[in-house]
Amino acid sequence: MSTLLLKKISFRILILIILPAFLFSQTSYKIIHQNAIVADTHNDVLSTATMAGLNIENDLTGKTQSDLARFKKGGVDIQMFSIFCDDRYGKGSAFKYANVEIDSLYAIAKRNPDKMEMVATLAQLNHALLHHKLAAMMGVEGGHMIEDDLDNLDSLFKRGVRYMTLTWNNSTSWATSAADESRKEFTVSPYGLSDFGKKVVKRMNELGMMVDISHVGEKTFWDAINTTAKPVIASHSSVYAICPVPRNLKDDQIKAVAKNGGVIDINFFSGFIDSNYLKRRQVFFNRHKEEFDSLNAMKKQEYEVSDYMSKKYPQELAALRPPFSMVIDHIDYIVKLVGVDYVGLGSDFDGIDSAPLGLDGVQDFPKITQALLKKGYSKKDVEKILGGNFLRVFKANCVK
Repeated sequence: MSTLLLKKISFRILILIILPAFLFSQTSYKIIHQNAIVADTHNDVLSTATMAGLNIENDLTGKTQSDLARFKKGGVDIQMFSIFCDDRYGKGSAFKYANVEIDSLYAIAKRNPDKMEMVATLAQLNHALLHHKLAAMMGVEGGHMIEDDLDNLDSLFKRGVRYMTLTWNNSTSWATSAADESRKEFTVSPYGLSDFGKKVVKRMNELGMMVDISHVGEKTFWDAINTTAKPVIASHSSVYAICPVPRNLKDDQIKAVAKNGGVIDINFFSGFIDSNYLKRRQVFFNRHKEEFDSLNAMKKQEYEVSDYMSKKYPQELAALRPPFSMVIDHIDYIVKLVGVDYVGLGSDFDGIDSAPLGLDGVQDFPKITQALLKKGYSKKDVEKILGGNFLRVFKANCVK
């Protein structure tokens, strides 16, 4: 037999061995992702799209990062929808606005009983998962929406809200935010939770509402950790050691969440993932200074300015995005620091104007699974990160 013929035969055998393995590797992550329970603990599509007149029952590709068809495509089983209004809403308006957003989600679910189901209990969650429907859950983003009234907290719980972020960027009368605690000119004293704030946390424990420590200041964080009797959730925060911004968690905070039995759900915002992103974005703003200053003069919120500019100059903003791998770096950091049981996914989709390359919307969640498997994570560990850890914390908070 000639050497040439031997080479041809060897090559064909090699192809027969390698090609099936390659094809399996390309499809196996999809199977694992499809079979796993995928939970995203923070999505702002209600406040940024639904309340603006857009309908997530339609294809909103190019307009939003989320819609019902793309939740399905992304394999999302549990979506915590954020109930949000900013600090322009206060007493007399914030609680009312929260209820309007809640109404909107119930209306969407009622129109789409074959696709989604409102979930507030373990039984309802299991029913939605069994029937392959999107389990629609709710979390209030900002303690100002209870308007300093525990009755309002009770009311939101009865309507199905299952976590509350103690603050948004604005502080309440009973809790200081990360944004405010990090500002040297901020003079409210003392920082942290007031006596009423501790009552809020204890009442949330009694109800079975998860205490969300995303957005809170360090003093508030430690007061909450030392007050709660149940595991907490950081519904959309990332790692300070990788990207040192006030919204991310430092190592001692991450360790405290793990000791508490809670979960930290990684936020996909480029500015919380890549420490150099905000510097690159500032260069972009400087290029459009006149327009940027004009929006600020109109007293627009920072997130509104960023959203406007990103939609007007999408190609320029796209060039600033960090690599996809940096999201995995944040997950990996927490796993190496405290273990795989304390990290999950809290995308903040439709509340952010930029995410790392490849994460354009909820349809891209399978890429997380693919990347984790490629990095060497086991199927069991991937399933914990995708949703298992969130489920554990939710169950631990449920009142029997």
